Amino acid sequence: MRLLFLGDVVGRAGRRAVSENLARLRAEWRLDFVVVNGENSTGGMGLSGGHAKVLLDAGADCITLGDHAFDQKDMLQFIDSEPRIIRPINFAKGAPGRGYRVFTDHRGRKVLVAQVLGNVFMKRAFDDPFSAIDAPLRQHVLGGAVQAAIVDMHCEATSEKVGMGHFCDGRASLVVGTHTHVPTADAQVLPGGTGYLSDAGMCGDYDSVIGMEKAEPMRRFVTGMSKTRFTPALGEATLSGVFVETDDRTGKAIDIRMIRQGGRLQQAGL
Repeated sequence: MRLLFLGDVVGRAGRRAVSENLARLRAEWRLDFVVVNGENSTGGMGLSGGHAKVLLDAGADCITLGDHAFDQKDMLQFIDSEPRIIRPINFAKGAPGRGYRVFTDHRGRKVLVAQVLGNVFMKRAFDDPFSAIDAPLRQHVLGGAVQAAIVDMHCEATSEKVGMGHFCDGRASLVVGTHTHVPTADAQVLPGGTGYLSDAGMCGDYDSVIGMEKAEPMRRFVTGMSKTRFTPALGEATLSGVFVETDDRTGKAIDIRMIRQGGRLQQAGL
């Protein structure tokens, strides 16, 4: 199976890059399943129902969220009507939506997608991410009940992301980090056969401070004072993410490659 995961979509520039390029990449790269992290798609904070439809219409099979899952209030209702959106599995108890789901690709193969929030350096403490992700991986065994499994580890610390990779090794096709908006260079297949990348980066304008116009973040760094809210940068975006090819029999990764298309970053693709 040929899988693509795109990192955090930030604002209008990120949405435009997905809308203008994803359908072409699906065809050129013969992709079977695409996951997009959309939690910064609307004004840099959260995802609205309307913008979720934009990403899904562009070719995403699934959208994952993150700690800003419900910053856009209409998502509180919209997520229950759109099963292709996944919020973190260890989010607040009673939160709407689901933290994982089994999807079916165009050839009938089953794909588990799950998202989990880390705890290290995050603004609030969430339920233990390791025990939270353990249950769906035990229930939907890779190479048995599902032919692929993707885990989005949304957190600050690379150490916690690496730990999640090893925790899921052999039980997931891909463990990929999101949230920090900067792509890392450690794409690899772990010893048990799980593809791993500490951070997929963002789909956004990299002439920015992690996707935001530079002036306000720089003011806060230099003076310690704020003046206005953060706003997403509007220059040409880079699509950043990771491609994984799996063995249908085992569900394990046989190839992993970092993806960077368009914008300012050095290009990388298939």
